Amino acid sequence: MAELETAPQTAPHPAAAALPAVTLVLPVYDEEGTLAEVCGRAVSALESLEKAFEVIIVDDGSRDGTWEIVERLAAADARIRAVRFKKNFGQHPAMHAGLVRARGEIVVTMDADLQNVPEDLPRLIAAVEGGADVASGRRVGREDSWGRTLPSRLVNGMLRGFTGVQVADFGCAFNAYSRSALEPVLGVIGKQKFTKALVLSAGASVVEVDLTHRARADSSRYSPFRLIRLALHVLAGFWPQPIQWAGVTIGVVCGLLTIAVGVWGIVFWVVQGDFPGLLFLGGLVLGVLAVQGFILALVGEYLGRIQRDVEGRPLYTIDRELGS
Repeated sequence: MAELETAPQTAPHPAAAALPAVTLVLPVYDEEGTLAEVCGRAVSALESLEKAFEVIIVDDGSRDGTWEIVERLAAADARIRAVRFKKNFGQHPAMHAGLVRARGEIVVTMDADLQNVPEDLPRLIAAVEGGADVASGRRVGREDSWGRTLPSRLVNGMLRGFTGVQVADFGCAFNAYSRSALEPVLGVIGKQKFTKALVLSAGASVVEVDLTHRARADSSRYSPFRLIRLALHVLAGFWPQPIQWAGVTIGVVCGLLTIAVGVWGIVFWVVQGDFPGLLFLGGLVLGVLAVQGFILALVGEYLGRIQRDVEGRPLYTIDRELGS
């Protein structure tokens, strides 16, 4: 029978056995082509630290042979634990499922698509051991198309402005956290995207670590439509009172445009004797409609959140767990 999961505040700690010093959380979705290599290289990198560690793989409802690979990995290494969702719930709920089960004092998150290099793990862990709450990965020489990098720059700029934290790469999923920095926001992670932004907005200290980045082997799963939704999520999640700000901006801009068009029309009419009213009116109407569409999308984001909270929907449902 599936287990319902909402948002536990702390990870379950087994009474027996020594707790690991480091936990690596790997959310995966249809990664049968890379998972075994990623996990093998990550384990080797962690073993070089000579510290107790665990790896938690969260299968976000993969449709390929990912789970069969997870089962083989967990059977071969007792340090590997795994969770399987009943269906695809998304990267951030999968991240939450791993974080609440993490037992290490240092928790590292990483994607399994080989865009991140597992050999960089010791550098992130060392940064947290050096006193930082968060070791923020910064992708150097990013090998993505402009269709990915341009929206990423926009979202990074928004998050820097809203959180007040000057981090270059909020979108990098390869980061290390101290347990004390994660625990206060565990109840929000999964409902809200951008785990790193949530932790840093709560006052955690941060050190940026340059990381190697490689191009994704297959096509990106972030379509233009999904990137727009992500930007709306940032606005609703990190910008206080956006409706009020947007309303004031719309009122001022539309008021100024109305005055400008009116004055221009009067001057053109007096001088030329022919005012192109329909053209300017059509442009004004289209501009207002575009702005209204954006506001409606933002309101829809808020209503969606309210609906999820009122209905008490689980973040995800769990099909199986290994090594728990």
